[in-house]
Amino acid sequence: MASNWTICGVCAFRNINKASVVWCSECDEGLCDECKEHHGASKSSRNHSIIPVTEYQKLPIKVLEITQTCQKHKEQYQTFCKKHDCPCCRRCVIETHNDCKDLTAIDDIVQNVKASNAFLEVEQTLVQMLENVCRIRNDRTENLKCLQDQRVKIERDIKQTRKMINDHLDKVQEKLIKELYAKEENESKRINQLLSEIEEKEKNFGSTG
Repeated sequence: MASNWTICGVCAFRNINKASVVWCSECDEGLCDECKEHHGASKSSRNHSIIPVTEYQKLPIKVLEITQTCQKHKEQYQTFCKKHDCPCCRRCVIETHNDCKDLTAIDDIVQNVKASNAFLEVEQTLVQMLENVCRIRNDRTENLKCLQDQRVKIERDIKQTRKMINDHLDKVQEKLIKELYAKEENESKRINQLLSEIEEKEKNFGSTG
């Protein structure tokens, strides 16, 4: 498996614990901000391909398990044996592949691959795919914002409509109550007047008897 990508390999070698921000597949280790600058300026590593750690950790597990270090000798692979179809470190060549004729430096293979039309086409395709992913992500983010804006507007409209309805109902209620009081007052006057007339007649009947 690849080295611990969460910490800077250069700093860890100096017993310093710093988080890595990029991953160099050719060095097979992570780099912090400071070491990334030195790595990019060094003649031996300035042409290395690095990717952000945030992108590296999204790679498939099978890719993350690929190592550039010999598990037997703990040395970096330097040569590829075409006969045995395997990468070799310096000690592998001496101990096991000394008689093999078809040994090629891995750096040469990598350079040839990077210069090939097929690699350039794949690289261009990946760039286009990344651009498409970014565009889709931006579109979806914009869609979410539009949804939120629409929800806020509809919610505001609902509240305004409810207020208008409440105001209208309040006015209707006030009008009906006023009419109710007015009718009560009119009926009370009519009844009181009738009672007064009845009392007057009772008095008249009493005085004649």
